[in-house]
Amino acid sequence: MSLQFEFPVNLTAENFIAALSHEADTQLASRQSSCKTYYDSFDWRLYSSDIGCEFNHAKRATGRSPLLLRSIKNGSVIAESELKKVPLFSKEFEHGIIHDILAPLLEMRALLPVCTLEYDVYHLNIVNKDKKIIVRLLIEEYSQLNNRVLLQPVKGYEKAAEHIAELLAATLGLTATDNPVLLTALQVQGRKPKDYSSKLDINLDPEMRADIAGKYIYSHLLKAIKVNEQGTIANTDSEFLHDFRVAVRRTRAGLSQIKGIMPPNISAYYADFFSWLGQITGLTRDLDVYLLSFDRYKSSLPDSIREDLNPLYDFLLIKQQKARKELAKKLQSTQYLSTLSEWELYLKEPSYKKPLEENAKLSIKELADRRIWKAFTRVLHEGDAITDLSPDEALHDLRKSCKKLRYLMEFFQSLYSEHRIKYLIKNLKGLQEVLGDFQDYAVQEHTLKLFSEEMMTLNTPTNTFLAMGVLIQDLDAHRCRARKDFASKFEAFQQEENQSDFRLLFASSKSRSHQHGV
Repeated sequence: MSLQFEFPVNLTAENFIAALSHEADTQLASRQSSCKTYYDSFDWRLYSSDIGCEFNHAKRATGRSPLLLRSIKNGSVIAESELKKVPLFSKEFEHGIIHDILAPLLEMRALLPVCTLEYDVYHLNIVNKDKKIIVRLLIEEYSQLNNRVLLQPVKGYEKAAEHIAELLAATLGLTATDNPVLLTALQVQGRKPKDYSSKLDINLDPEMRADIAGKYIYSHLLKAIKVNEQGTIANTDSEFLHDFRVAVRRTRAGLSQIKGIMPPNISAYYADFFSWLGQITGLTRDLDVYLLSFDRYKSSLPDSIREDLNPLYDFLLIKQQKARKELAKKLQSTQYLSTLSEWELYLKEPSYKKPLEENAKLSIKELADRRIWKAFTRVLHEGDAITDLSPDEALHDLRKSCKKLRYLMEFFQSLYSEHRIKYLIKNLKGLQEVLGDFQDYAVQEHTLKLFSEEMMTLNTPTNTFLAMGVLIQDLDAHRCRARKDFASKFEAFQQEENQSDFRLLFASSKSRSHQHGV
């Protein structure tokens, strides 16, 4: 039995109630003007987990209003709480079922309003001859959407609810619907759920000319940069800057790895610009990571000295806020805005019918084969040369080479068997993770030593330095462990089965014969 029905286009709530009153004994319990605001993270983490979050509050309400978590699929209420306002982050919710649901899904992401609907809500009861309520109806009358009614069966009167449901459809012309109001509201705004994701989703035609495909890839990355720009400037949450930087890094990787498809002077000019973007965003992102990692830092220490680390958090927060302000100025500067605009105009320019660049005329599939195979052989060569005596820089260089290979595989994954390329990317991720851990622990260890020197001039308690010393020792132990783990991870990556899979997918005889010239 359907419980939710949509009105015909021109049917008002009052006319519906009048028509229903001819078929059943009705009582209007209440009517009020309300607002319904839907919330989610910028990257739709709740919707992706089949959760809708809505805050229903009466206009001019000063007290608490219900926040509901609903199943997207069937509209059932998962959890409910009375709030004065919706917190920005999950950690700000009182501990309870809503906090426990939202925290692991949202993590560091802000809970943002997706859309707001104004509507009138009518609570209507259907009663029997004894004036007992046998069915409750919740009617929502919208100005921009078709009105709706939700049946709320009363225990013991299930057959009455079935009768009313049949009446709504057969006699009054309503349509049963499972489509959430959120979807319809987004359609009115020209949007759809999951219209942003940090994951690359670039569909290329294998026969597309390489220079045209390159512009298509860069345009996709430019869109990610621009869509995360304001959230980065406003410091809405740390993931805006993270995704901004990832799009910048991918662009840099493309400019350095997808060679010979644009004029060298153009490639060099924008390589410098995106390198500058990487530099000016680096400090702020590092400080974000330290703040996000702070609870983990504390938990790694003995209970007796954990609270001694708190002055470090205050120091990091002040430093991060200063870096954020400086970054915001640079992202609103003429240098940034004009160069990004120039890049956008260049990407929109039609490509020459007969390009002069050596690889521009190739099909993107042929160029992708060559570049991925070459990047893969470089990773094997660099990794094979690393021994227990190799300097840390060798692992850092290998990490960068792995990242370039990963980006190439992600750029071009639509050109290959989905199952096979995802399997190879997964294998590469395992090697990347241990190299990333090694680098992160080394950098954090070094940076904390520099921070401790800065904090010596700030009347920081001695116990804080002692706690930081223990933390640095813990990070060093993790770094050494990651260094030891590298050998086994690389051995697994370079095994013949993995090499054979890469060879079969990317190293056709044609691409092997050209690999040294690309």
